[in-house]
Amino acid sequence: MWRTWAGSLPAALRRRRQRMRIDEAARLFVTHVDEERRFSPATVVSYRAELRLLGVFTAARQIVDAEAVTRELLVEYLGNGNSTLAPTTRNRKLTVLRSFFGFLIAKKHLPSNPAHDVAFSRAPRRDEPSLTAGDVGEITTVPRFHWLRPPPCKFDFLDFPEADRLVAAAKDVWMTMIVVALKTGLRQGELLGLKWDDVDLVAGRLMVRRSIWRGHEGTPKSGKSREVPLAQSVVEALKKHRHLRGDRVFCREDGKPLTDGDCKHPLWSTCKRAGLRRIGWHVLRHTFASHLVMRGVPIRAVQELMGHSTVEMTMRYAHLSPDARREAVVLLDEPSPFGKSAERHPGGTKGEKSETGAVSSRF
Repeated sequence: MWRTWAGSLPAALRRRRQRMRIDEAARLFVTHVDEERRFSPATVVSYRAELRLLGVFTAARQIVDAEAVTRELLVEYLGNGNSTLAPTTRNRKLTVLRSFFGFLIAKKHLPSNPAHDVAFSRAPRRDEPSLTAGDVGEITTVPRFHWLRPPPCKFDFLDFPEADRLVAAAKDVWMTMIVVALKTGLRQGELLGLKWDDVDLVAGRLMVRRSIWRGHEGTPKSGKSREVPLAQSVVEALKKHRHLRGDRVFCREDGKPLTDGDCKHPLWSTCKRAGLRRIGWHVLRHTFASHLVMRGVPIRAVQELMGHSTVEMTMRYAHLSPDARREAVVLLDEPSPFGKSAERHPGGTKGEKSETGAVSSRF
């Protein structure tokens, strides 16, 4: 009797797990990353949108339960390497799916992760033949996929004269906001979420504690606060900008937070007056990091100021320091910090008596 009951236990658990609908699971997961993991508002919105697309896809195939999702279904959903999706887009989708189903496993709603073995095949080289429609029709098995390697990250930034022209062309509140963005590296959402309580004009520093994205207030993208020292030009600009409209540094006339739309066109107008190309606020963040590296600031310090979670994210700016490697090699020609180099002898170094009677020294 015990064996009969124990043998039927896995089936009973499976029947119980099948009650978790995909839409219900998606709501639980989004709440988890928003309230418990405290992901940035932009990330939460992106995750919610991706799972909504998954729900539409599965509903069209009469699949409602999360446990009914298979690896083959996810391969179909991701396009099986469909060239209409960029490599970074496919990788982002797969990252969300792996996290989603991994969360359901941790909550005992799934026995395994159907996205675990799903990956993308590498992009074909230019000299490799591409598949035709007839070739695709002859494929009977799905090959093992691997992650695509995205192309090198490219970014735009203003050089020093361009940055000066942009500030000179700015007007009113936007001049202050542009100066702060150029010389602190804050993201646009962090600028919008900045409050006067976060700014210490006497000590010359500010704390980045929150971010606003599409009206949603949350933690900064890295998930943690950071301190940013202020240049004297930023301190002076903020002193002139001080207002009593509300607790936010940058806000509307009624004290309400600015929106993305409020900020976009004034920056474009400023670029036009300065004779510059049209840019977005994130270019000012790239400019901050680029100028630091070009002035010889160590990459690790730039990482901390930018709030990057890994130094690899900051290394994209490393090539902007053309003299860094040359200066490093020049150090080899400087006198030794230990004085005159010790002369080596067989069996030991100078100053220490060895078995052969040679004298050597150690430091």
